[in-house]
Formats: sequence, C-alpha cells, structure tokens
Amino acid sequence: MVEIVAPRKRECERCGRVDEWDPDKQTWSIVTKDGTKQSGNPHCLHEWDINGTFNPLAE
Repeated sequence: MVEIVAPRKRECERCGRVDEWDPDKQTWSIVTKDGTKQSGNPHCLHEWDINGTFNPLAE
C-alpha cells in the first residue's frame, strides 16, 4: 500500500512568506518567528516552493 503525504511547510519564492499546515484547523497558518509573522508581501501572488520536485509518496 502506498501512502500519500502532503507538504507540512511552504515558502513563497517571491516574497518569503512562510506557512505551516495546521492539522487541527485543516488549513495553512503563517509561521511566527521571534514574535513576527512571516507574512511577506500581502499583495503578492504567492509562488509556493512546492513544485514538481516534491514527492507525495512516502518512502
């Protein structure tokens, strides 16, 4: 049996916004680092670093 895994963290390649998956809320949440949300540019059309190199199949 093959297990499909979803990404747990993503970062915008344009503005640097960083999100982590919140399994309790079933949604992405902006990462807070040193008390500052890593929200990047609010007007950015985010280009997430999850692309063809991400392998969704568990090893």
